[in-house]
Parts: sequence; C-alpha cells; structure tokens
Amino acid sequence: MRGVRALVLTGFGINCEEEMAAAYRLAGAEADIVHLKDVFSGKACLFDYDILNFPGGFSFGDDLGAGRVLANRLKYKQCATGESFFEQLQRYIAEGKIIIGICNGFQALVTLGLLPGLAPEIQQEVALVSNDSGKFEDRWCHCVVPKYCTSPLLPKGALFDFPVRHGEGKLWVPHEETRELIIRKGLIALQYCTQEGGITEEYPHNPNGAWMSCAALTDPTGQVLGMMPHPEAYLSFYNHPQWPQRLREEPTAKDEGEGLSLFKHIVEHVRATLHTAVIT
Repeated sequence: MRGVRALVLTGFGINCEEEMAAAYRLAGAEADIVHLKDVFSGKACLFDYDILNFPGGFSFGDDLGAGRVLANRLKYKQCATGESFFEQLQRYIAEGKIIIGICNGFQALVTLGLLPGLAPEIQQEVALVSNDSGKFEDRWCHCVVPKYCTSPLLPKGALFDFPVRHGEGKLWVPHEETRELIIRKGLIALQYCTQEGGITEEYPHNPNGAWMSCAALTDPTGQVLGMMPHPEAYLSFYNHPQWPQRLREEPTAKDEGEGLSLFKHIVEHVRATLHTAVIT
C-alpha cells in the first residue's frame, strides 16, 4: 500500500511551509512543497496527494484583510485543465480528500466559503476579523478539542498548547441561524481554554475574542479543517517556552511536541482511510 502524501502550498507570502512539511515527514507521510503557480499551470497535480495544506503566513501582506486577496486568487484562477482552482478544490473534497488551513490558510478557507460550508451554494458565511485586543497576538495558548467535534482529524477531548501569531483571528458569525447550525453539527474543532481545559471567552485565554472561543472549524464532511493556532510550530518538546519546568515535573516526557502528535493523528486517519479504500 502506498504511503500518505501531503501537498504543502507556498508562494504569495505564505511563510510556514517548511515547518508544515517537516510536521508531515516526522509524522510518517511524504510531503512536497509546491508553489501555487505550479499547481495553476498543471506542473503539479492536486489529485496526486491525499492532504492539501494552506500554511500560515502573510499572503499578499494581508493589506486588504485576512486572506482575502489569496482567496480571490484561488477562487477565480483558471488552471491549465480548464477548471478554476476553486472547482478543483470542490472536486478534491468530493473525492474524499483532506484540506487543512492554518492561520492565514484558515482565513482563506473561510473567505472561500469552504468553512463552515453550510450554505447549499458555497459562499462566505463567517469571517475572521481584528482581535479584540487591537494588537497582533504572538504567544502560546491552551486549546481543547470539544467532545462533540465531528471531524475525525482531531482526537476528541485532547488538550493542547499551541502558539498563536495573528492580528485578525477573531471568528465572527453574524447570523444566529449559522451559529445554531455550527453548534448542532459539531463543527467547532478547537476552543481556547484555561490550563485545566475549561472553556472561557476571557482574555488572555481567548487571545482574539472569538465567538464560542472558537480556535478551529471543520466542515460537515469533517474533511476540511481550519485553525488559527500553529501546531506545526510545536513539533519538539523543546519548542515549548516552559520546557525546563515541564521536564522537571515529568522527567520521562517524550521529546515529541503536541503539534506533532496532532499531525500523527491526521496521518494515521488518512492511512486507515487509504487502506480501507484498497480493501473495498
């Protein structure tokens, strides 16, 4: 059986591609870093990969809003196949493949309307807007996966420490109907919390003022995942700013960072899916 393959996009200001590719390689998958222009031209094919990744960064400098220019480029760009890139993304999801966006990548997926993906006709339903603090937040936060999350890409109930690095990370959901559907369908995939795992909207635990302390969303298929924190920045135990204290408290702690454990979970899920597809 072939291995899991991850495509990590780069270009136009994306700047976390190396860390994201390293995360997949350490998690046991193959990972290729490919410029978006090479995907548009047909030099690289999305459908050769199991997981498509939009890493964090500052696409187009974020000068016109979080991920908006990148999303418009993705939505309307015609590819060498004659399809728009957005049409390819829709077909990619229909084939059961995985799409992950982190930070700026999450912002692009929201603007494209792929998250939360509730409307019959794909359109933007929520937004990621300026932090309530009025400043760029660059620090570590506690996050928990709610037990009602329907995506298999995250381990339910898991508690993580991840860094955030954003000025526009507040999830804003303007319509009550959308809020109710997100909750009812279990689409909140990660929430900011206290060190003990208690959900709170209070600053600084919630670094941006997001509705429901939401740090990540999934779509109804569970295949599309977007998050503001950066798990790819915590691949080693020693990435954590409090690693000396943690090591004293737990001398036998693994060298593995919590972000790497998340990527391993994703890769194992995809590997199991591939194995099932081969058997059937």
